[in-house]
Amino acid sequence: MSKALKSKRNERKRNGLGSLIRSEFSLIIGVVTAAIFLWAGSRLVENFEHPGVMGVVFLWLFVGVLWSAISVVRHADCLAIKCGEPYGTLILTLSAITIEVMMISAAMLHGKNNPTLARDMMFAVIMIALNGLIGLSLLLGGLRHHEQHYNLQGASAYLNTIMVLSVLGLVLPNFTTSFSGPRFSTVQEIFLAIASIGLYAIFLLIQTMRHSAYFMELKGAADASEHHAGPMHSTIYHAVMLVLYLLVVVVLAEKFAIPLDNSIESFGMPQAFGGAIVAGLVLAPEALSAIKAATRNQLQRSVNILHGSVLASIGLTIPAVLTIGIISKRTVALGIEGGNLPLLLLTLAVSVVTFTSGKTSVLQGCLHLLLFAVFLLLIFCP
Repeated sequence: MSKALKSKRNERKRNGLGSLIRSEFSLIIGVVTAAIFLWAGSRLVENFEHPGVMGVVFLWLFVGVLWSAISVVRHADCLAIKCGEPYGTLILTLSAITIEVMMISAAMLHGKNNPTLARDMMFAVIMIALNGLIGLSLLLGGLRHHEQHYNLQGASAYLNTIMVLSVLGLVLPNFTTSFSGPRFSTVQEIFLAIASIGLYAIFLLIQTMRHSAYFMELKGAADASEHHAGPMHSTIYHAVMLVLYLLVVVVLAEKFAIPLDNSIESFGMPQAFGGAIVAGLVLAPEALSAIKAATRNQLQRSVNILHGSVLASIGLTIPAVLTIGIISKRTVALGIEGGNLPLLLLTLAVSVVTFTSGKTSVLQGCLHLLLFAVFLLLIFCP
């Protein structure tokens, strides 16, 4: 082999290694950050004596979680192309819900018991996804494409299941009489946990096997492969990187939940504000993917991502927090109270009307954004 050929090969290897480091630089930063906080234990995340240090730690972890979560989306998008729909969006949804459950679990098991944390977070996920992100997607997509089409059967399947789990988990506790307050008895909690997991499992069978065509793009929509423009590697590579990023996010999210909980308690902020921050952080990577899909006239992918996030959040988070509550003997209040109750019911009703014609326009986007503005208002002015 000539020296020139060896030199070219070595140069390609160096360029390939350099490109790999640049593309996965966030993984290096995430691993280093996770190692620092694991080594420091509680010294960094519970530094009450220096509020400035606590603020820096809060911002550091927030950026670390968000940066790594965006990388999760990047590799999930690549897997979506290789695996096809609906498996691609399902991978993204389950990845985000894993982060959500870990953050709530860490906050529930830390410090003073906050019985409404899980409820506030799930309600915030519904409001952010069904109103804020759906509204923004429909608005931007409508401005660019006038009318957008989606698979009516898939949207109906999502909304039917979301409505059942939302009412059973977040509305019904207000009207049961076994305990005072918006909570279930232990028997009712066990029943709801089993029912939620069972219903979500049935939905997954419908989505991935028996009726997967319900969740596919309609003819005339943009090619699904257009939603990603980054470098493509093997399926194994993207799967491994997705797991690595997910592990980093889980570690950082657990650490982030502690200063978040401390800040809410120390500064007397509304508890619902903490739930909204967690929900927004969890939904951030999915929001980017969903909005990009809508602007590229791939509304079905946007619907799959956002409706799937809400469904997985309710169907998997409720069993997780109820199980933690039963084992740790902590109170879990699920019932939505005050002005949030009619807002939840109105959101479900408007969502059903929005997705019953097979096409959307700017008007529906504005309606959902209005409801999202009401949600923000009620956080600080209940």
